[in-house]
Amino acid sequence: MKINDIRKIATKIGIKDVKKKKGDLIREIQRAEGNFDCFGTATSGHCSEADCLWKEECLVP
Repeated sequence: MKINDIRKIATKIGIKDVKKKKGDLIREIQRAEGNFDCFGTATSGHCSEADCLWKEECLVP
């Protein structure tokens, strides 16, 4: 997903500072949605979050 699309999602859910790095912004969105803020931290290549919007992009090596 492109950063501008991520910024639109962030703005839509009320995040004001959308000029962050991609990973930081995604983790803030995850927190705002009440989810674990884990984007980019799955070092084993495994993720247990089945319905995560970011899963596919997160697990790309």
